[in-house]
Amino acid sequence: MPIAFADRLNHVETSAIRELFKLLGKPGIISFAGGFPDSALFDVDGLRAASETALRTEPGAALQYGATEGYQPLREQLAAFMASKGVAALAPEELIVTTGSQQALDLIGKTLLNPGDKVIVEGPTFLATIQCFRLYGAELISAPIDGEGVQAERLEQLIAEHRPKLVYVIPTFGNPSGALLNLERRKKLLQLAVQYQTVLVEDDPYGDLYFDAAPPPSLLALSAQVPGSRDWLVHCGSLSKVLSPGLRLGWMIAPPELLAKATMCKQFSDAHTSTFAQATAAQYLRAGRMPATLERVRQVYAERAQAMGAALRQELGSAIDFVAPQGGLFIWARLTGAGGALADGQQLAQRAIAEGVAFVPGAPFYCQQPDPATLRLSFATADVDKIRTGVARLARALQP
Repeated sequence: MPIAFADRLNHVETSAIRELFKLLGKPGIISFAGGFPDSALFDVDGLRAASETALRTEPGAALQYGATEGYQPLREQLAAFMASKGVAALAPEELIVTTGSQQALDLIGKTLLNPGDKVIVEGPTFLATIQCFRLYGAELISAPIDGEGVQAERLEQLIAEHRPKLVYVIPTFGNPSGALLNLERRKKLLQLAVQYQTVLVEDDPYGDLYFDAAPPPSLLALSAQVPGSRDWLVHCGSLSKVLSPGLRLGWMIAPPELLAKATMCKQFSDAHTSTFAQATAAQYLRAGRMPATLERVRQVYAERAQAMGAALRQELGSAIDFVAPQGGLFIWARLTGAGGALADGQQLAQRAIAEGVAFVPGAPFYCQQPDPATLRLSFATADVDKIRTGVARLARALQP
């Protein structure tokens, strides 16, 4: 007799991105597929010093069980980090530390979503969010985006029509879109949360990775300007893209009642996030090394983004359309089919592997009405020479 699995698994499937990684064992392949930072840019010396300091000065706390809400010195450092980004008067008790920001999304699903609840997400959006919310039985609705993020007027129409339990957005250099939500739309989103009494989730793992001018303030920072919006706003942050994914450290800022429920649910899953990782991060932030680290990664990613954009225009020309990103890790592009070139991202992905280059087709990033002509290209982990070589291979794969 076969094992009877939970019905909730009928609504989700294996990540298309993770499945693609199985194809990347071919020698010499250049990957634009990953959504992770370049390990060569990790501040290994700084992290080593931070971990050694944690073990020397607070070995008991670093190696023992800890509070579910998080290691208090790290909560204090994260509150100060958020204050440096314009979030005024944030007390450490207003955030909990999570095992990566993805756990925060899971806690949101556990605490808020019942089967059949409606959730509005951007189209396209973070694939793991689609999977997570569907696992809890939510009905996902796609809000269209453009080069300046989610289209606020269309979003309001969808909120009025569907009355969702929550709205999930990545306002700053979204994954996969790379889009940057403008200031006017940010304020509008906060107003909509208050007007319709809808939870608004801001996922912000990429906000520190800007190339030139800093982006507009986060929704959390702007909430002080929109009365009542803080009561409906959840902010998820992460150290994965700016410090190290291996630490698995994120945080969640939410209204007190929701934060308490999330803490309770976290007790059921992992009791607490690694205290050793938290103590290491607390020492790192206290040492003041983060600004220099951010400056370095911004410079490198900006150079690589510019190189990829230039190569795409030179090698693929009118066969591809994209908006140059102002930060983050991705270029979101659409195949136009110009000149008879291929216009299907999934087909191109298979042909590209044969040419020695990999990327992620765009269709899985949509919860509704996927656009098969789209694709996501990450410039984070390949140097400029590999980017140019990889784009040339992509151009060969694109030819009819």
